[in-house]
Amino acid sequence: MKKSDLGLGLYVLAAIVFLLIPIPSQLLDVMLAVNISVALIVMFNAMFAKEALDMASFPTLLLFTTIFRIGLNAASTKLILTTGEPGNVVETFGNFVGGGNLTVGVIIFIIIIIIQLFVINKGSERVAEVTARFTLDAMPGKQMAIDADLNTGAINDMEAKERREKLQQESNFFGAMDGAMKYVKGDATAGLIITVVNIIGGIAMGVLYRGMDASTALNHYAILTIGDGLVSQIPSLLISLASGMIVTKGSKGDDVSSQIFSELFSIPKVLMMVGGTLTFLGVVTPLSWYIFVPFGVVLIFLGNQIRTQQGMDAIEEEVSEAEMEAEEIRKPENVISLLQVDPIELEFGYGIIPLADANQGGDLLDRVVMIRRHVALELGAVVPIIRLRDNIQLNPNQYIIKIKGVQVSEGEILFDHYMAMNPGFVEEEITGIPTFEPSFHLPAVWITEGQRERAESLGYTVVDPPSIIATHLTEVVKSHLAELLTRQDVQSLINNIKETHPTLVEELVPKLLNVGEVQKVLQNLLSEGISIRDLVTIFETLADHAAVTRDTDVLTEYVRQSLKRAISGKFFVTNETTSVVTLDPKTEQEIMGSVKQTEQGAYLTLQPEKTKRILKSVEEQVGKLESMGKNPIVITSPIVRAYFKKLTQDYFRDLVVISYNEVESNVELQSVGMVTAE
Repeated sequence: MKKSDLGLGLYVLAAIVFLLIPIPSQLLDVMLAVNISVALIVMFNAMFAKEALDMASFPTLLLFTTIFRIGLNAASTKLILTTGEPGNVVETFGNFVGGGNLTVGVIIFIIIIIIQLFVINKGSERVAEVTARFTLDAMPGKQMAIDADLNTGAINDMEAKERREKLQQESNFFGAMDGAMKYVKGDATAGLIITVVNIIGGIAMGVLYRGMDASTALNHYAILTIGDGLVSQIPSLLISLASGMIVTKGSKGDDVSSQIFSELFSIPKVLMMVGGTLTFLGVVTPLSWYIFVPFGVVLIFLGNQIRTQQGMDAIEEEVSEAEMEAEEIRKPENVISLLQVDPIELEFGYGIIPLADANQGGDLLDRVVMIRRHVALELGAVVPIIRLRDNIQLNPNQYIIKIKGVQVSEGEILFDHYMAMNPGFVEEEITGIPTFEPSFHLPAVWITEGQRERAESLGYTVVDPPSIIATHLTEVVKSHLAELLTRQDVQSLINNIKETHPTLVEELVPKLLNVGEVQKVLQNLLSEGISIRDLVTIFETLADHAAVTRDTDVLTEYVRQSLKRAISGKFFVTNETTSVVTLDPKTEQEIMGSVKQTEQGAYLTLQPEKTKRILKSVEEQVGKLESMGKNPIVITSPIVRAYFKKLTQDYFRDLVVISYNEVESNVELQSVGMVTAE
């Protein structure tokens, strides 16, 4: 058992013992001194804590100190009523604080009760209630702010975790303080009731059992009772004061003394005006000049000193900044920072800035955050931070998208217009500025706000500028996600899986495959739009086959077959016949016959004429599917799928190549053509 556990246990147990067992007056004196000490320690800790969570255990502490004071109150009451000698501490408080006068003691006691019950407790209780309510109401917004900072790269995962934990602690703390303030209020009320009962009981004990007359009994027991009340209520007042300081503490990282002095004595003219006012009152009015005039002069002098010091600090700061700038100029240029390349950049002209400026109502930044969330859910990969920058070299309404510092796509929008696209069944064409949708290069027209409602009624798909940019950026990110997946990203995914499936990860990495080989398999999947979110299934498949082969292309095919439910769900509709194109078995044999295996991997050695005929056949069959409004899908045997995809990917980027082993049994396919080399 730790010493702290033993000490806390004895502290709480002592309170229970005081309620049940009579204790000698000497021990009561010691416990009363302990009670006052604890109250002072709590108050000063609350005063100098930098934030409320520095005393996160305060609600529990309130409960413990309250029960301890009540136990002491019960013990002192027993001694007062049974022996009439509750000890030195109680008698001293009754005689010294009250000046030996019963009336003075009663008045001081009542004043303390009123201050504690109706001023400090009432205010602290209300502040705690309001703070708890506002903290709880603000929690969703703060959580979203943390997620937004994390998604935009302002903070990392560890900082986000710490901020979430702190937010949860604040919510729990202020919720507990809202209830714990009832302890303080109840303690003050109980102290008042106990005092009244003590006085009545003391008079009865003195008259009935000690042979005192009513006046003597009242004077003797009332002074002891007032002393008992004061010795318990003063620590209670200190605890109440500490409670008030905790719930009213600001969010700055300074203790209350530094914060108060920096705020009250930071403006010289305020001190000089107050000093001038006090001096004027001391000279002109009958007020004691020897009090007001010195105070006024001191404040004027202090204000002048602070103004002089602030001027010197400003000069020193300017000199320091000038020296730093000169030092920066003199030292060799640090070009290391210029070598860093952002994975994804969105640069735009000054005409698009309002879309990215939240102060002007722009929500482009929020849409970028949602892109990362959307891609993570759809493909299972974490998109790197997307940097947004304005570029005055671009046209006002132009934007470009860069991958690893190289431009890969661009677009142009009209800020105050909407893009209307014809889905193919509009009743009537609408007039506008002809253009092309940047993501899929579909024909469209720019229309004004006044034309939007009519365009929608005619069947047009109408999109606002932020949605156009967000959709374009999403498609670019998806198409380049494979090359954006780094080894560090893969290691992060492995660490995430290791928390729940440690045996699987230990078997696979690095015993069977290294991180780079796992990365290659995941890149192969992402390059064809296959989600890697089900990493457990992917890793299980790799662990099953990596002992036989470490060829990442072959391993990718095994993984694809394990993911056939997801692949079928992505490209086919259950209980509906899907039109596809098949690959001629003879052509498959020719492709497999031209595969050459090397240490660096496999490659095709097809004759140029043969390749040309295959690609021409693919073009014809894909055109047939597209004319029917179908997705271009080619079904091949498992052994040739990867090589046929490599053969066609540079010419038909949207072509989907699937093997028979990747199709669920409940999917119905209809072949509308065959790719052949003849």
